[in-house]
Amino acid sequence: MRETPRAGHPQHRPHRADAHTAGASRSGTPHRSDGRPPHTPRGARQPDPLGRPGTTPPVPGRPALFSALVALAVVTWQVFVHGPLTRLDERVSRSLVDTVPRWLSELASDLGNLTVALPVLAAAMAYAFFRGRRAAALYAGLAMAAVPLLVVPLKEWTARPGPLEPWAHGYYPSGHTATAMVAYFGAAYLVSNRLVPVAALLTLITGTGLIVRGFHWPLDVLASVALCLPLLCWPLFAARYGRGRIRGGDAWRTGNGGTPSRSTDGPTS
Repeated sequence: MRETPRAGHPQHRPHRADAHTAGASRSGTPHRSDGRPPHTPRGARQPDPLGRPGTTPPVPGRPALFSALVALAVVTWQVFVHGPLTRLDERVSRSLVDTVPRWLSELASDLGNLTVALPVLAAAMAYAFFRGRRAAALYAGLAMAAVPLLVVPLKEWTARPGPLEPWAHGYYPSGHTATAMVAYFGAAYLVSNRLVPVAALLTLITGTGLIVRGFHWPLDVLASVALCLPLLCWPLFAARYGRGRIRGGDAWRTGNGGTPSRSTDGPTS
């Protein structure tokens, strides 16, 4: 005669996932049947795309980056053929030049000088390097090195004259705006995401100063912003949409079950 199970002690049923797992911190702690710990994200907080702990900063989506490239192509075409958009740009520029004291607009323009912007980025790169984010610091340096490689050919190809120097050529796009944008945003991403609004403000001040002083047309500044946006956001964009889970150039690889595991390329904090 088989023994009847006592009341209050349910019989174990095969092929059923256990609701409790041995080794839990206390009885009754739920665990997933596939062995992974609960909650999302699972385990410790993952670093952001540039290697810092915490959440990922806002990243422009595919439509935003695509729109930036389309805007750059359209504006470049208009400048090259001197189309109606370029003529409107020139009228707007003439109405803005010297609307503020020149010393003030020149001071704002100087924020895009290499002697001002480059030391800021270099200090942020050194900080990131000694904090263990060597690949992120390297990418920031490469982004700055790419600025003249992208800007100079466009200047030579379009040969646009300046607002106050029609005899000179090579004003499109604005190299000072591109330098300021890459340097200040790169430094902000390397040090703290809270500095991103400061980087945006410094870039805006630089571009405004260049326009008001008459060093550049408004479309020169706009084109530099559109040119540098994909350059700056590539590691963040790749981290969100890329197959390889690229994290700001830091080595990350996909482990079992698609769970990213950190490489041994230096400690992160």
